[in-house]
Amino acid sequence: MKKQIIFSAAILAFTLSSCDWAIDKSQKAVNKAGEIVGKTGSEFGDGLYKGVKKTFENEVKISDQLIAQGIDFGEITINGTDSTSENILTIYVICNADFNNEITVKLLNENKKEYGRITQKIKGQKGTTRYIDFIFDKRVNIGTKGSISID
Repeated sequence: MKKQIIFSAAILAFTLSSCDWAIDKSQKAVNKAGEIVGKTGSEFGDGLYKGVKKTFENEVKISDQLIAQGIDFGEITINGTDSTSENILTIYVICNADFNNEITVKLLNENKKEYGRITQKIKGQKGTTRYIDFIFDKRVNIGTKGSISID
């Protein structure tokens, strides 16, 4: 009888320690799965806005009036998201003088036909720079052939 009690206690101790081992392994597996899902989700999220970024290398016409008011532009890029066309024009704006006015950006195709226009108020102090997004209608697909007119 004493041997049976000791034997039963040993089996119980072994079972409990095996459960702890199984629980530990299960927790590690769940943690690893969560880590993989987290990395995948992060990569998916990065891809959402990654979209397309192209440098607009064609003709850019800046009005003499804007230049006289002290506005200049650096790099101009075309952006989009995975859920929209390439409808975002990002312009690096340089304020060589205080500026507080509206700017109109027109998109013209290679045949000089307008296919997009947007007006946006821009405010900046002399010596400041910043990137400004001009977000066109989602149906606009800004091409790399053509020109931009900025007034």
